[in-house]
Amino acid sequence: MRNSLPPVPTKLPEIEVADSFRRAAPHVVLALKSAELELGGVKPSGKAGDVQPVPAGGWVAGIGDGEPREYRRAGAAVARAVTSVDEPAKAVQVELPADVTVAQVGELAMGLFLGGYRFLVTTEDPKPALQTVRLVTGRGGAAAAYADEVARVRELAAAAALTRDLANTPSNVKNPAWLANTAAKVVGSAAVTVTVRDEKWLADNGFGGVLAVGGGSASPPRLIELEYRPRGAKTHVLFVGKGITFDTGGLSIKPADGMHLMRTDMAGGAAVLSAVRAIAALKLPVRVSALVPAAENHVSGGSYRPGDIVRHYGGRTTEVGNTDAEGRMVMADALAYGIEKHKPDFVVDAATLTGAMKVSLGLRTGGLFATDDALATRVVEAGARVGESWWRMPLVDDYATGIEGELGDVRQAPGGPGGIMAALFLREFTAGLPWAHLDIAGPARADKTYDDIVPGASGFAARTLVELAASFTH
Repeated sequence: MRNSLPPVPTKLPEIEVADSFRRAAPHVVLALKSAELELGGVKPSGKAGDVQPVPAGGWVAGIGDGEPREYRRAGAAVARAVTSVDEPAKAVQVELPADVTVAQVGELAMGLFLGGYRFLVTTEDPKPALQTVRLVTGRGGAAAAYADEVARVRELAAAAALTRDLANTPSNVKNPAWLANTAAKVVGSAAVTVTVRDEKWLADNGFGGVLAVGGGSASPPRLIELEYRPRGAKTHVLFVGKGITFDTGGLSIKPADGMHLMRTDMAGGAAVLSAVRAIAALKLPVRVSALVPAAENHVSGGSYRPGDIVRHYGGRTTEVGNTDAEGRMVMADALAYGIEKHKPDFVVDAATLTGAMKVSLGLRTGGLFATDDALATRVVEAGARVGESWWRMPLVDDYATGIEGELGDVRQAPGGPGGIMAALFLREFTAGLPWAHLDIAGPARADKTYDDIVPGASGFAARTLVELAASFTH
């Protein structure tokens, strides 16, 4: 029997924009690195993210050279600093510089929303440590424009926070059914239709990859299908996210060290679910279909084996070489099904797919593979606007012969280069459509605090997917 956990998204601080201060809440001053500033005997460094208490009360926070990213770093540092003192502040007021831009205010708000994020399994209703922030502008009439940007950024931050919540949830709570039910409760709305497909439906419809991966677990797999169809939409995108709720590696079992982190192996699926929720909340006029194939990759007498031949949705067969390369197995089914059923204009998938990407790009940059230059550019630019970094990797056609099968149509794990070969495998199931593959194995998890990120699931890719959808409305 699984433990229960209410599918309640983390609550974010309330941020308001006003033209004047209130007396009650502590005061935060933002300082540029170049500023000659002294407050109560404190001479702040102005370095982005450096927050110092002022003896007379309040804090001074550095914003570096004033670049938007430095505002985000400062906001996140403020959210952490004011709640980690002996008498934590539940509310603060931040004095905005007179020449602050809408973009800078948005980045500051992003940091304030996410910098104090924490995940805790508890019976209590989760509340943010910092509950209220008042942004005070000295420019009369500017508050409305800033408030609109804060409201937009809140939805992006909520997408990142929900992604973190889902990925951080321990796997004795989170199985495929839990993830599917949570999606229905949290993402489903009048605007978003959520349909959950069970193991019988998957068997009846030939989802051999999902069933093979999920066969070793007592918790059967699910396919989560979402539809957002606003009136007047001229663009239709299909999102696919890997939803492996725990990954032992199967019979090709992982080392024990680090296996506990495999609760986050559905971070790509979490990003897709959260992005669809935010896209609907922002009422973006873009049609979105989304699929999250969810399974547990476990060890038992029902586990799939190296050497097996698996038939995917649509009939294509795969030679299994390594049961720890399970993500591409479930993604292949979802890509083939989603393209055939929904007929999108383009396809984007997100997955913690290969350890090779961590070696190539580290833990703060996502790997991007794409068959379409314009789509690749859109992804990179969307990420830059929301503070997520992507690096385009090559889809080397000369390597494509390596995935050709001997007993089946394709080979699942033909060897290195790992990230490229995995992408080439997935490309076989994209029917020639413009497609982008986001390998987030590195940045989906963080081992230290930086910018608006705290240790644990980072929420990476959710904001990029929302901003990518928004880019088609401009």
